[in-house]
Amino acid sequence: MILIWQLLRKHISIFELAIFFVANLIGMTVILAGVQLYSDLKPMLSGEQALIGSDYLVITHPVKRVGINATSFSSEDIADLVNQEFVESVGAFSASKFEVDGSIVFNGRRLSTMLFFESVPDEFLDVESRGWKFDANSSIIPIIIPRNYLNLYNFGFSATQQLPQITEDMIKSVSLDIRLLGNGMAGEFVGRIVGFSNRINTILVPEEFMVWANAYYGGVESVEPTRLILKVGNPSDPALMAYLADQNYEIENQPSESSKALFILKVCVAIIICIGVLFTVLSLIILTLSIYLLLQKNITKLENLVLIGYPPARVAVPYNLIALVLNLTILAVSLVIIFLSQDLYMAQLSEIAGYEISSSPMVAILVGIAFTALIITFNFFIINRKIRSISRKR
Repeated sequence: MILIWQLLRKHISIFELAIFFVANLIGMTVILAGVQLYSDLKPMLSGEQALIGSDYLVITHPVKRVGINATSFSSEDIADLVNQEFVESVGAFSASKFEVDGSIVFNGRRLSTMLFFESVPDEFLDVESRGWKFDANSSIIPIIIPRNYLNLYNFGFSATQQLPQITEDMIKSVSLDIRLLGNGMAGEFVGRIVGFSNRINTILVPEEFMVWANAYYGGVESVEPTRLILKVGNPSDPALMAYLADQNYEIENQPSESSKALFILKVCVAIIICIGVLFTVLSLIILTLSIYLLLQKNITKLENLVLIGYPPARVAVPYNLIALVLNLTILAVSLVIIFLSQDLYMAQLSEIAGYEISSSPMVAILVGIAFTALIITFNFFIINRKIRSISRKR
């Protein structure tokens, strides 16, 4: 082995190997940095503590003329939405088919108005409350209202009517007098506000209450929804937007900026990884050309070694060792760079998230080992193939 190395090392170009080392180091570092960064950001992008999670869209049919329009969604419409890959789940709004009168005595004055109720499946609510249950034997109706209703009162109506502003806890302690009329029936109930929604802009009651009240006061067993709420992974997805436009559906709440930011982040990470792969491919090309050039320079010595009885596999060992040492060194240096960089940004990520983010370097290590194994295998293949071709010529 020492004799073979002494014979072949003369034409080894340190400069060419250095170019391969630097190019492959850049490529490997960029790839591992992109993979590790996405792994570190994943807790902030998905799961229970996600800063940017799935988003919700409320869709309707457009109202085209004055009067009664066909704006309900059929079961076929809903089934088609469920089958779309960009839609995670679909919920239907159920509207009240009876009259609702609400009143409240506040600051010595009785305020009354006509109301309407709607309901959605509980999984689409952004409010958690122990009181969100309807008991048919009780006269209490749990209610969730949009938080902007309270803001409109505090910063608009109260100022014009010289009424005091109120807090969320205060309004939760107030009882609403609710009167339901329909189907020849009338009933007195007490409304209790149990939460405030930032997601759904309507007055919500539990689904079980809506089913019971529509049957009792509305005389209907089921109602085709006129609004649907969609849970989607990316509300800015072009495929989703194209589908809604093709079906002539209108979106009540436009996609949030956070969801757009998530989509841009994923695209940026993908671009980073692609750049790393490009650098790695270019470095492989450089190494392949360097090896072929090196073998060509030593072709006479290689032929003589084969002639005196050295098997091609043994002749290839020095070149395989060079490729092995180079690639393992590149992997080690890349991982060191990734670990040092990770220490710099993990503290900032935890501060942004508001909780301690734990991250394991195993993702970068496993991806790096897999990539390095592929590169080394490729290097061994081209080296042994070239030397075997030389031996066959003799």
